[in-house]
Amino acid sequence: MSAGQPGWEPPAYTKLSYEMFLYSMGAELEEAESFDAWIEDVKSDGAFAFEAARQHSQRTDITIERETGERLELLNFSAYNYLGYSHHPEVISAAKDALDRYGLGASSSPVHGGTFELHKELEAELVRFVGVEGNGVSLFSSGYAVNTGTISAVVKRGHYIVADRNAHMSILEGAQLSGAKVLYFRHNDVEHLQEVLAGIDEWGARILVCVEGVYSADGDMAPLRRIVDVAKKHEAMVLVDEAHSFLVAGEGGRGVCEIEGVLDEVDLLVTTFSKGFGGVGGALIAKKHITRYVNWFAKCRMFSCAIDPAVTGGVLKALQLAGAPEGAALRRRIVANADYLRSRLAGHVDIGDSTSWIVPVTFGRDDYAIPVFDYLQNHGLEGSIMMFPAVPKNEARIRLFVTSGHTREQLDRCADIVLEAAQRFGFGVGA
Repeated sequence: MSAGQPGWEPPAYTKLSYEMFLYSMGAELEEAESFDAWIEDVKSDGAFAFEAARQHSQRTDITIERETGERLELLNFSAYNYLGYSHHPEVISAAKDALDRYGLGASSSPVHGGTFELHKELEAELVRFVGVEGNGVSLFSSGYAVNTGTISAVVKRGHYIVADRNAHMSILEGAQLSGAKVLYFRHNDVEHLQEVLAGIDEWGARILVCVEGVYSADGDMAPLRRIVDVAKKHEAMVLVDEAHSFLVAGEGGRGVCEIEGVLDEVDLLVTTFSKGFGGVGGALIAKKHITRYVNWFAKCRMFSCAIDPAVTGGVLKALQLAGAPEGAALRRRIVANADYLRSRLAGHVDIGDSTSWIVPVTFGRDDYAIPVFDYLQNHGLEGSIMMFPAVPKNEARIRLFVTSGHTREQLDRCADIVLEAAQRFGFGVGA
């Protein structure tokens, strides 16, 4: 019986979820053995669609090889290569030049022997690009580490972190590492943020409010103007993670902070190099005395190798291109592409409150996640699947990353496949 047809029930292995393998009370690694058995069960059914090997760069059409050995030609809506810089010829050329000059790796912590002239050039270009006087930059070898390292360095035990309920796991882990008291406010609910901040009556406590520019699971943007106003009223610092919006949002590509007019009011601006830049790594942009402190007191930076030269060279070139007229044209194109895809899906499936280049399609049942993912790949579409605990229980979704490189034909085909899946699995609006 075909998936989603009347009378069809998901296979037994779909009843097991990720969090079931997180804990064990025994001395042995029973959870690892159980997880391995689960993976093998999914593979034996030919339905394991994760970790499929890409055969080339993250273009809008890709070839993958699944665990079965089967090769599939797919539309690529699973990669956040928003502006196409991961395979841009000038970016690749700059990376090659850096590789020839500086070698493969930094071979040292950035605090000790791992900082190259190229890293300093990237720092200076980031400061120039953001355009806020007195800023400095702290570079990290992963975007995840920017949040965990910065938050745990800046906020200490006995102080407060107030985070949006939908904040990224790197923010939540950074908060846990800090030892601070962690409070949450409802997603994008500024009135609730006001209530939470008003409830902190500990004199002299440092407070850090943590939000994102564009939320990666929902594709919606934070009301940063109002958030910053409320935070400053309560003398709180503000961290904004612009991972999915830096280079992409705003007329100049400076993120949602630019759109909301708060670039010079946000205390800690975080970006990653794996999205709009097309590379890997990330940066904290803040007042110079703060970034200098973070350079030394973010443990995951102090005790990690610096970003490799080739990626640094490529990221620097991507930043320069994004600040040129070409970058503005790509930003206009990605907005138009995302608007078009939403127009094709709206009213037919649940796309939530997305206003960005992340278009989520919620299908609900967690036990449908693997069959839906398998179905999409086998029908020519590669999307990103999210389920609990990445999103609330039974709010599983297909996450579609729109890029400036997608054509109208590709957007139409993507919409057609999603709508066919909605009919097959019964998650269309009103189903």
